[in-house]
Amino acid sequence: MNFGSAVPTVEVTDLKDDDFLLDVREDDEWQAGHAEGALHIPISEFVARYGELTEAAPQDARVHVICRSGARSAQVAMYLVQQGVDAVNVDGGMQVWAAVGRPVVNDEGQSGYVL
Repeated sequence: MNFGSAVPTVEVTDLKDDDFLLDVREDDEWQAGHAEGALHIPISEFVARYGELTEAAPQDARVHVICRSGARSAQVAMYLVQQGVDAVNVDGGMQVWAAVGRPVVNDEGQSGYVL
């Protein structure tokens, strides 16, 4: 994926608890720690699994795309915008998420960490 235009972004601190979050990191990163309630579709499988997003996302809800630092999520957010989806990239990704004290959990629901 290669996109020339700017991607809409949002700061972690501007996210609300009920905002729809899409995590596009790979499986090992997700298992180590993620935002509770986020939908996980790795960027490497995203186009093939796109239907999972359309099923899971609330109708007309903005999709907040997150990865470790914001680079992969920017690519996915741009792809979604091109598909007509209201999508934004979460600036700084899970690194900033954890740094500002947002909860990070593993697959067992225990305290996790960002790889």
